[in-house]
Amino acid sequence: MLEEATRRLLPLETGEFIAQQSHDVSISTNGVHAVAELLIDSLSEGNFNLSSWRDQNILHPREANESAVNWVFVVDTLNFSFWSESEEQKYLVHYGGQVHSGYWALCAAINRALDEGVMDHCVTLQHGIPITSAAYYSQMSLDELAYVLRSDSDTAIPLLRERHGALTESGSVLQQHYNGSFLSCLRKSERSAQRLLHLIITGFSSFRDEGIFQGQPVSFYKRAQILVADLWGCFQGQGDAAFVDIDSITMFADYRVPQALAYLGALKYSDGLLKKLKEGVNFSSGDTEEMEIRGCSIWCVELISKHVGTLLANKGTDSLKQNAVLVDYWLWSYARGHRKELAGIPFHRVRCIYY
Repeated sequence: MLEEATRRLLPLETGEFIAQQSHDVSISTNGVHAVAELLIDSLSEGNFNLSSWRDQNILHPREANESAVNWVFVVDTLNFSFWSESEEQKYLVHYGGQVHSGYWALCAAINRALDEGVMDHCVTLQHGIPITSAAYYSQMSLDELAYVLRSDSDTAIPLLRERHGALTESGSVLQQHYNGSFLSCLRKSERSAQRLLHLIITGFSSFRDEGIFQGQPVSFYKRAQILVADLWGCFQGQGDAAFVDIDSITMFADYRVPQALAYLGALKYSDGLLKKLKEGVNFSSGDTEEMEIRGCSIWCVELISKHVGTLLANKGTDSLKQNAVLVDYWLWSYARGHRKELAGIPFHRVRCIYY
């Protein structure tokens, strides 16, 4: 058994540890309480729950079944690095009469592929490109993925080769160990979010979002945790995704949610870090400042969630469901809806497969 000093910390432990040691990022108690008050307002209006999240995400599957599970798995395997160099250089996909950018462009591209017929030896296939079938994508070529994820702007999706590597490797694992379907992996978790998280990070290498902070092995597991949470949302916390320990999942440490937390005053950046952000410095995954932003975001959202719980208890409405997952969903939507306002505190730029 590893000594405690060398054991890799789980995301929540990582957040607390980094927040205690952080130099350039800090958490404001007043800011935490202010964000919690905003969330209470959303709760009372019915805009901060699983049902509203599903209803707003019109590109996500409507039914909770095996096809939906495999759709979610493919999307979250490819769910990283959508930020653009400028507003004029965005990855865009036209689908359903709308123009989608970022993560939603990925969802639109997957749905577009499933919808459209393809030509194979002059025969039109009626059911589109089987992009959510592990038997197909474990063997697909880089050019095939480039076609599926093609942009309707002059800006291609970033990190195409890395996405291809992550997808084909994940498909091979499903073929070898899970009968070609992520539903088998989900069922193996026996409705435990932490057990499913463990299966994901041990079985699928592209999800191992880990690092070393001041000599301590840490983990963030953004994509692995959002995969668990997206399945929970897809199934509305029922059936195979009725995770008894869903509250153990933390926020998903990316670049948009920390930006929202900083804009709302819950996170504070040092002058030196803020200068780098405004200059557009590109950080690397594992840089100290990058891990401080991500780790403090995890702990900040945990504190927000706890304070929301306290406020609900004080109002006698603590039966309303809330946790770090739902707080993250709200903050991510807030960031997308207030991009112009948030521009004064730029997000941190990292080009990697983890977020």
